[in-house]
Amino acid sequence: MSRRSLLHALAASLLALIPSLSTPTPAPANAEAYIIWPYDGAVIDGGKLWVRMGLKNMGVCPKGIERPNCGHHHLLVDVELPPMDKEIPNDRNHLHYGAGETDARIELPPGKHTLQLLMGDSKHIPFDPPIYSKKITITVR
Repeated sequence: MSRRSLLHALAASLLALIPSLSTPTPAPANAEAYIIWPYDGAVIDGGKLWVRMGLKNMGVCPKGIERPNCGHHHLLVDVELPPMDKEIPNDRNHLHYGAGETDARIELPPGKHTLQLLMGDSKHIPFDPPIYSKKITITVR
């Protein structure tokens, strides 16, 4: 292997070790996420409910699929919006719908709860500017 080839291979190896600096995915113009069901102020008997997610002026596609104007839903339960420049957490308060789901069955304990949608790109990072729904409050009894 020539010295030049060796240097190129070494440079490529070193670059692979550095985390890539990616720019945020641009949001489509006038995109809007919203919760279809339940409505704000709804009282739900029992803790199991369907959440129906709506989206205008962009498409829904699974995680890992990089298409312009396309992303997937994340449902935020009883939390504030996460940092907009990092991957959306994946835990019991940040539910990922990376298969492209537009409705989901969730279970919540009795009491008041907040729900909010946040769209993520192919890597679960919010768009720029972020696309999120109005936060709603429901009561489970």
